[in-house]
Amino acid sequence: MLTQYAEVKERAISGLRRCRVIARYGTGVDTVDVAAATRRGIRVTNAPNDWCADEVADHAVALLLTLARKLPAYDRATRRGSWSWQDGRPIHRIRGATLGLLSFGAIARGICARMASFGARIMTHDPFLDPDEIRAAGAAPVPFGELLERSDYLVLQAPLTPETRGLIGERELRRMKPTAILVNTARGPIIDDGALYRALKEGWIAGAGLDDIAEEPAKRRDWKPTSPLLSLDNVVITPHAAYYSDESIEFVRRFAANEIVRVLSGQEPMSPVNLMAA
Repeated sequence: MLTQYAEVKERAISGLRRCRVIARYGTGVDTVDVAAATRRGIRVTNAPNDWCADEVADHAVALLLTLARKLPAYDRATRRGSWSWQDGRPIHRIRGATLGLLSFGAIARGICARMASFGARIMTHDPFLDPDEIRAAGAAPVPFGELLERSDYLVLQAPLTPETRGLIGERELRRMKPTAILVNTARGPIIDDGALYRALKEGWIAGAGLDDIAEEPAKRRDWKPTSPLLSLDNVVITPHAAYYSDESIEFVRRFAANEIVRVLSGQEPMSPVNLMAA
């Protein structure tokens, strides 16, 4: 079975009679009941998390710059017939500003390298990494609370886990600077969208760039564009497209297909999710 967003849960898995592998052409596997697959002796594979690292890092920086330079505001004003630099006020210089990164994996390090070229000071919170490793990669390790309070730009690049689901809520948003910009190129449910709407509407923070929202429309057949976030001018939303380039799509689909070939030919997959008894 080759899948991307389809829900492959216990009921579906229990009906599989000859399936030997479920290969997801993506990194997250929350759409697959891995435990149920394991009980039935089915291998589950995914794509390594660096298959789209450059694309996501580029996208995160693009969202950040779009909001920092007030490009949507300028575009709307110009289309209305206003030709005035004041339409974007206030705009702050990026050089010397503080970029915070939640998690410091391959994608976050790519963002770090890109933003360092703009002269940003970079810090990160990743409790799973050695602080010396973080410093060697060009960022300062800081506690989570400090990340919230000091960031001029805060980019979320953490995986979605029970611990990170809803991690950015009202309490966290109120700790951020009123001039801060929040960017999420990870998973939508890391942010409480209701709290984020209030934060953007009431000025707790200045703006947000979101590549996904909490309801994760890509995984809902009946999704309608009713999120109140879509009504705000200080938010830019893209349809979970940060991973996309023609090259990344070809790579991830070919990788997943080859994982199936490897399993069916008796080889070990290169990116296994579950371990099987010998």
